[in-house]
Amino acid sequence: MKVLLGIGGTEDSISALEKTVSRAVEAGDELTVAVVENPESDRDPEDVVAAAREELENAGLPVDVRRLSGDPGSSIVELAESEGFEQIVLGGGERSPMGKIRLGHIAEFVIVNSQVTVTLAR
Repeated sequence: MKVLLGIGGTEDSISALEKTVSRAVEAGDELTVAVVENPESDRDPEDVVAAAREELENAGLPVDVRRLSGDPGSSIVELAESEGFEQIVLGGGERSPMGKIRLGHIAEFVIVNSQVTVTLAR
């Protein structure tokens, strides 16, 4: 399966990176990591790119890490649809004290606007 993982440097996106890389190894998925700027993250995007490259290298996967510019949600959706990805994976989906799922603004935009299947990794 051709999978696009969108990450912006938050803790949930770094966790999604680890889980998605592990799944790609097990399933034989073709994985591309798209790094976007996320104002909710304190990590420098270049540090996120380096972490993604290292994670892919350590897993023995081809290193395909792209730094996207512009609106994060739009750029993930555009890349996924223009290059025929079968799935987008994003970190997120924390539960509130009332049991409802809270989404970040990027995840919400991608879920609402993508024609590609979106999976939240928690």
